[in-house]
Amino acid sequence: MTSARQLYQYIVKGITVYPEKEAQAITFMLLEHYMRLRNIDVLVDRPIPENSAQPDWTGIISRLNNNEPVQHIIGSTEFCGLEFRVSSSVLIPRPETEELVRMVTRDYAEPDKNISILDIGTGSGCIAIVLARFLPHVSVHAWDVSDEALEVAKENARQLIADVTFAKQDMLDVTFPLPGNAIQFDCLVSNPPYVTISEAEHMRPNVLRFEPHEALFVEDSDPLLFYKAIADLGVHHLKINGKCYVEINEHFGAETKQVFDERNYKDVEILRDIHGKDRFIRAIWR
Repeated sequence: MTSARQLYQYIVKGITVYPEKEAQAITFMLLEHYMRLRNIDVLVDRPIPENSAQPDWTGIISRLNNNEPVQHIIGSTEFCGLEFRVSSSVLIPRPETEELVRMVTRDYAEPDKNISILDIGTGSGCIAIVLARFLPHVSVHAWDVSDEALEVAKENARQLIADVTFAKQDMLDVTFPLPGNAIQFDCLVSNPPYVTISEAEHMRPNVLRFEPHEALFVEDSDPLLFYKAIADLGVHHLKINGKCYVEINEHFGAETKQVFDERNYKDVEILRDIHGKDRFIRAIWR
């Protein structure tokens, strides 16, 4: 291929496991990452110098057709305008989670002293790191139960120059009060596992085969398990009028709200995402 358009067309045609529009979007990601070619370069059919180093496109296309996520192939993804390293040890950040982060940044945009936020189940660190970058006046802490996930999160924090305090902690095995003089937080935020096992059959192979199940799935017998743990944590370690923000399963909005209502949170709201689905709960501790 001697031009950007020829290369673009070759890759799009080779990707057979995705609808055409998704194949096109994936191709633009690949061209940007490997060749520094932008959409406009394809549009104007920019020539590619003969001596340009190119990856093994055949191998990359084969990996894509084996349902390996493009983010794993290039090793990173964009979230809230920042580039995050990802691997099979962490979930690939989703656009809906960007909305969750925007809610928190809006509510804590005004500088205030001694504001502390805890991100529960941090994964790649995307939530905690963006909050630390966008809210420099806030003290950000982040937990995860996975050593591998924490390694990825810490590396992302180093690369993005974000001041986050990471700790290994299972949210389902918290002893109250927490060690360290019973830390009190102003805000809890979490995108916990919420997909039920029975919903797995409707999920794409690129998610099922390549993303960590422990960060995705919860048993059908107790689909609100993690929300109960988060709400209980808030009871013990949220300051008065502290806020809790969680991403939720769209099929359990009312039930998740009830978890917080039963624990005497106030102003418990179900909020919708950009697709109009019940996707978030925001609650205030009394």
